[in-house]
Amino acid sequence: MKKKKMLFIYNPKAGKEQIRGNLLDIIDVFVKGGYDVTAYPTQGVEDATRAVIEREDGFDIVTCSGGDGTLDEVVEGMVKSEKKLPIGYVPAGTTNDFASSLGISSVMSEAAKVVVTGKEYQCDIGMLNDDSFVYTAAFGLFTNVSYQTRQELKNVLGHMAYILEGAKELTNVKSYHLKITYEEGVIEDDFIFGMITNSFSVGGFKEITGKNVKLDDGVFEATFIKMPDNMMELGNLIAALTDRDIDTDYMYCFKTAKMDISSNENISWTRDGEYGGTLSEVSIRNINKGLTIMIPDK
Repeated sequence: MKKKKMLFIYNPKAGKEQIRGNLLDIIDVFVKGGYDVTAYPTQGVEDATRAVIEREDGFDIVTCSGGDGTLDEVVEGMVKSEKKLPIGYVPAGTTNDFASSLGISSVMSEAAKVVVTGKEYQCDIGMLNDDSFVYTAAFGLFTNVSYQTRQELKNVLGHMAYILEGAKELTNVKSYHLKITYEEGVIEDDFIFGMITNSFSVGGFKEITGKNVKLDDGVFEATFIKMPDNMMELGNLIAALTDRDIDTDYMYCFKTAKMDISSNENISWTRDGEYGGTLSEVSIRNINKGLTIMIPDK
């Protein structure tokens, strides 16, 4: 029987660099599963995207290992490629929100087995202007923490690194005046935070994106938080968001397949925890079932 071909892209610095101690076992799982494996360690930012776009013909699947940012780059490469292939994912990051939403194990050897024994699942992805995101696009309070926190600090402290970096922002809260046009109408107000998601968790917090979330329904869950009156109210809002206790006086929460956001100043956005650009005009669109990914066959 002719073996299938896999391009295996991995980020050697993701998470706590745990891929280094698991690489041979992971590749062994793939080979035993019937694949000829071409392994490629990423060399820097956006290298995974380039590797997917420039891949040779003949591959049957592209598998990646790293954090959510690595997966985002691989998906970006697939979106920009003429030939679409299923994607396998072996999470090796600090939070691995999207893998958790898909039921993919954080144990790397178990995740590798899903790639060869699992089933294909088609889920939604998003576009922020011309760039794709897998599960979240966000701006405002705390959203720059993931990409401004040094990888070395993430490796040593894990989630604590995010908490330490995020605490710095509580003394310098900035609001943005936005006009949000979506399918149900128009919202115009001052906001300190916004996120558009297709995931069961963000930043390791489960259900922060809402109830009855489906990853293949063609709509996002959107949450926007207005500027509070004081620091105490801000603390209450953060706690409410974490518990998904919606305060309608300060929060807008809705589902939508598309929206346009405009501001009179540039705003820094994140896509799946990575820097997504500094923009004053943003168009967000849901690509229904735009990603084929391997998940557990349960």
